[in-house]
Amino acid sequence: MTQTLRTLIVDDEPLAIERLQILAGQQDNVSLVGTASDGASALRMVEALAPDLLLCDIAMPDLNGLEVASALDKLDNPPAVVFVTAFDRYAVAAFDVAAVDYLLKPVSPDRLARALARVREWRATDHGRARKSRWISEFWVQNRGEMLRIDANQVDLIEAERDYMRLHVGTRSWLIHQTIKSLEARMDPDQFMRIHRSKMVRRDGIVGLKHHGDGAWSVDLGEGGLHRIGRTYLHDVKTIMQP
Repeated sequence: MTQTLRTLIVDDEPLAIERLQILAGQQDNVSLVGTASDGASALRMVEALAPDLLLCDIAMPDLNGLEVASALDKLDNPPAVVFVTAFDRYAVAAFDVAAVDYLLKPVSPDRLARALARVREWRATDHGRARKSRWISEFWVQNRGEMLRIDANQVDLIEAERDYMRLHVGTRSWLIHQTIKSLEARMDPDQFMRIHRSKMVRRDGIVGLKHHGDGAWSVDLGEGGLHRIGRTYLHDVKTIMQP
């Protein structure tokens, strides 16, 4: 039988809580155990009710959703957290607190159903107790009004565009609100390397290095094209040729 998810809704807007109550009530095998209008109340209710899932807003006064999730992460058996927010700019930070999914308001019934399926999978694999890596393993990107999960291993190229980063996956690309400096610190150096002040590439996507004869070099990403290597990064990039 499908597991019934005992669910707590957390949002500081009464209308948002009401809408989520209606949407969750339309889903099979979801039991609403309560609602909370702020982060501190949410933590007290988690302690008292031990829910399986939090549908949690992020932008709340005092204790925000990210801080709530961070506090829950210290529990022996934390509930799954699915963020429900009007903003996409918290998507990278959501990784830090191991959010299971990231929904943009207004949430559609189909999108909520997919999030609940992910929660059940997460709980079935005991992923909640798995040791978290310090490196980013996934991104949440906005796509046609919803947030789409992108595995970091699928990303071929990351390019800076002002205060945003563009993630290239094959012939498609997405923007995330992040600087290259902060993102570089979170990417596994065994998988990704900086080749320019505005670019990072996946190491195993490099098919060769091209010398242009004027002292300049480029990384060849095959179908992903040639990308000039900044002089500051040339020595580090050339180390990939060493056995």
